Amino acid sequence: MPETSLDRETVEEYARWFRALADPTRIRIMRFLSGRPGPVPVGEIVDHLRLNQSTVSHHLKILHTVRFLTRRRAGASIRYAINPRCITEFPSAADILIGAPAPSCREPGSG
Repeated sequence: MPETSLDRETVEEYARWFRALADPTRIRIMRFLSGRPGPVPVGEIVDHLRLNQSTVSHHLKILHTVRFLTRRRAGASIRYAINPRCITEFPSAADILIGAPAPSCREPGSG
């Protein structure tokens, strides 16, 4: 299928997804959170990655912006988790190359 079969908005969203995953720290964050049964406080992610909090927070913000992660406040801390819709909806590189349609990642309950 030619590239023109994907609308501009979809192409731009896919590009944002791949840019978000184009950093080793963000891949490590996704892998760490994927093995957790529930939302994880930032401090636990910082401890696991052995990076400073500002660096981890920067990467969490990027992953949250593209909706790979959900976040919720729990008292004074913010907890992050993998967005469950993205587990099934994130298109694989092969799907994009062959033109298979993939739905957009949305936070649960947002549409």
